[in-house]
Amino acid sequence: MGATLSGAQYIEVEGACLRTRSAGDGPAIVLVHGWALDLEMWRAQIDLLADRYRVIAFDRRGFGRSSGVPGLEQDVQDIDRLLESFSITRAAIVGMSQGARVALRWAMKHPERVSCLVLDGPPAEGWPQSVGTKEIPIDEYRRRIGVDGVDAFRSLWLQHPFMKLHTGSPRAHTLLREIVVRYPAQDLLNEPAQSPLLSERDLLSVNVPTLVLSGEHDSPQRRSIATRMARTLPDARLEVLRGAGHLAALDDPNAYVRALRDFFSSQPAMAAGAVM
Repeated sequence: MGATLSGAQYIEVEGACLRTRSAGDGPAIVLVHGWALDLEMWRAQIDLLADRYRVIAFDRRGFGRSSGVPGLEQDVQDIDRLLESFSITRAAIVGMSQGARVALRWAMKHPERVSCLVLDGPPAEGWPQSVGTKEIPIDEYRRRIGVDGVDAFRSLWLQHPFMKLHTGSPRAHTLLREIVVRYPAQDLLNEPAQSPLLSERDLLSVNVPTLVLSGEHDSPQRRSIATRMARTLPDARLEVLRGAGHLAALDDPNAYVRALRDFFSSQPAMAAGAVM
């Protein structure tokens, strides 16, 4: 474990240094952020869940203030190292958007170590790309960075429907802008190795209790994926967060935490005193 800076801890992993933050005591929860975001998106969830759980968030490599080149397979390995650093053997994994891809892969790799799984606004996994159009124009963003620089991309990304907040909270809007400004665009600049989509057979092997979250105002494609994923995973249920978009954790932190608490309360592995 590295030094503590401004409430954060920095962990050395192979090829990167990860910024992490933890709070609370009890059954462990690992929060995995989405693309172009960082651990600060979970600020409210960390505070609200720390009364009963040990909550850990981290900047995935190449995002926020973590170094390294982004990659889903590296993220899975980084969670291994993260839990080792905190002496945690079992945890609930909450993955948002691209982070849900990481969470699924970690659950497949370590089913015996997953207390339960939460997939928030997941992208398509398990079906051909024909289930919907490509929602994030990565090639266009790479071109824009090459022509106009990273700041121009950041301004463009904040206009994407995924980044639209439905809350009137000025604090949430300010926080989102601060997070996007920190995004270093390492994956757009370096074009890291792509991780293949999981197959439907892969999804059927993820036999751990799963909550699929979907914002009421998320894109039609993401809402459809969430519904289909909840039906395909062996032990899953869907909950729609009213009034929220793709960034449900920022749109309504209290409703988001209520959904997590309700789900966790039904899982024996998340009960107080459970061995982690």
